[in-house]
Amino acid sequence: MEKWIYLAVGSVAGGFARYLLSGAVHSKWGSGFPYGTLAVNLCGCFLIGLLNGLAEEKFLLNPHARLLLMTGFCGAFTTFSTIMLESS
Repeated sequence: MEKWIYLAVGSVAGGFARYLLSGAVHSKWGSGFPYGTLAVNLCGCFLIGLLNGLAEEKFLLNPHARLLLMTGFCGAFTTFSTIMLESS
């Protein structure tokens, strides 16, 4: 049950972060191109790479932190379905 809580908390936080960052970029550069989704996915790729480096090379993230941050937060933050929706 504890794993589900970590996953849920990370997913909710990632969803909110995606909404906020995408909205901020959208309000600044408009909606002619999905710049918000591009910004979110670039940030998410960098973040998951950084977190993976901390987890694999430095051993700074325990399994619960990996579930919370990498699977939950980054998973909800960088959903591919949004770019497909905005590109069609």
